[in-house]
Amino acid sequence: MPTIQFHLNGAAVSVDADPDQTLLDLLRGRLGITSPHFGCGAGECGACRVMIDDRAMASCDLPMWSVEDKDVVTLEGLGTAEQPHPLQRAFITEQAMQCGYCVSGILISAAALLKRNPSPTEAEVRTALDRNLCRCGSHNRMVRAVLRAASEMATS
Repeated sequence: MPTIQFHLNGAAVSVDADPDQTLLDLLRGRLGITSPHFGCGAGECGACRVMIDDRAMASCDLPMWSVEDKDVVTLEGLGTAEQPHPLQRAFITEQAMQCGYCVSGILISAAALLKRNPSPTEAEVRTALDRNLCRCGSHNRMVRAVLRAASEMATS
């Protein structure tokens, strides 16, 4: 098996892996990263989203060869319990989650948006989160949380 090298949450990673294995399988199965969840398996629901070079991407259908020399960020890399990312704080404040299954993918999509556009409009937030499915119906609170985080990040 070839060795694949990439950065995961800021740390260099070198793993022997089948180049066609999915990033999600490697993250959850071998690296113990549990925030991306398996949802649809076709890259459509958003539960498995991770940030790759500042772009939110589905990891369930992403082959390992495609992350060679890339920066991969999961929810574990956004913030910590001691120092949560502004998005994490805003989601708590706005009570923008219920079951939590989709939330890590949504936070990743929101973080990628705020990297590209630190002052998004409500419509831009809705567009950025459009590919993330949440069956709990928390979308409006999630949009408010992203706008709150953007505002907080702009003033800090």
